[in-house]
Amino acid sequence: MPPEAAFRTGRGFSFDAGEVTGAIGDSVTVLPLVVALGLLTPASLPHLLAGFGVFQVIWGLYYGVPLSVEPMKALAGLAIAGTLSHGGLVAAGLVAGGVLLVAGRTGSLSWIQQFVGEPVVRGVQFAVACLLVVAAVDLVAGSVGIAAAGAGLALVVALVSRNAVALVVLAVGAVWAATAGGIPAPAAPSLELFPAGGPTLSVGAIEGLLAQLAMTVGNAAVATSLLLSDLYDAEISPDRLADSMGAMNLAAVPLGAVPMCHGSGGLAGKHAFGARTGTANLVAGGFYAGLALVAGLLAAFPMALLGVLLVVVAASLSRVAFTKTDRRLFVAGVGGLAVVTNVAVAFVAATLWWQLRG
Repeated sequence: MPPEAAFRTGRGFSFDAGEVTGAIGDSVTVLPLVVALGLLTPASLPHLLAGFGVFQVIWGLYYGVPLSVEPMKALAGLAIAGTLSHGGLVAAGLVAGGVLLVAGRTGSLSWIQQFVGEPVVRGVQFAVACLLVVAAVDLVAGSVGIAAAGAGLALVVALVSRNAVALVVLAVGAVWAATAGGIPAPAAPSLELFPAGGPTLSVGAIEGLLAQLAMTVGNAAVATSLLLSDLYDAEISPDRLADSMGAMNLAAVPLGAVPMCHGSGGLAGKHAFGARTGTANLVAGGFYAGLALVAGLLAAFPMALLGVLLVVVAASLSRVAFTKTDRRLFVAGVGGLAVVTNVAVAFVAATLWWQLRG
């Protein structure tokens, strides 16, 4: 273990209303993506939710700060869009876990980061957002009226709180599903290896892996480390966060979880909703565990509303991509190239530009 393994954590644990409200801070993008994965791919929704529940608790206890646990958005987005098979998603998550664990243990994250510039990361974020919109169009086409009602609801909620849009639309869809299909008896996810199918290493998996690592290094490790220091006075190095993410994926993906990471957006969201200690993670873990027990409730979730949710997530990703860079035309170009080719081509082209720009 390198010297960076020593770290200064935040404020430990406290019990107040802010910890409860803060627990939903990074569920704004987690739940829509997880529900979409569970309904549109072979992934098991109960296992996906259980994975988030377990690791919210683990990192809350370990670090003592409300560290975010989010889906690896590039991989999740590609799987939802249908450009990455479930086997490829599993394989990419395992390989990403291994790479991040090695990078964290050897302290080599800064070496990896130098090859991928910030505009490249933002371009990949926008590329994933574009693919989510393409997938949403197909879902919305089947029930335009329901989608229009969902979009109207989203606009009304956005006037009050932009952060609450995804959760409100998701709640309406859940009520719809409960009305249509009833509330199922609680059932725990089975404990087995690869419950929805094993890994399949493919060209698509490698493409998704490259795109994801670009986002993970910049956002889930470096940016999250800086934000932990700014918001929580917690000195946790990017390499330490990479170590955590690597171990998390190697342990969780074989048990049916989606590839997961930390993230500055989820961390900022928890802080904005009032979270100040690791207690928020314990609350969030209980929330996800409870949802895992009744995941069958979402089996009748209306696909048109799911399309609206994907657009909301895409808008969030796009907003981050364009507000965090001064090279907006370049970011737009990477997204457009990804739509007409694929994310890997766009990523490689953008990285080559970054290396040759001087």
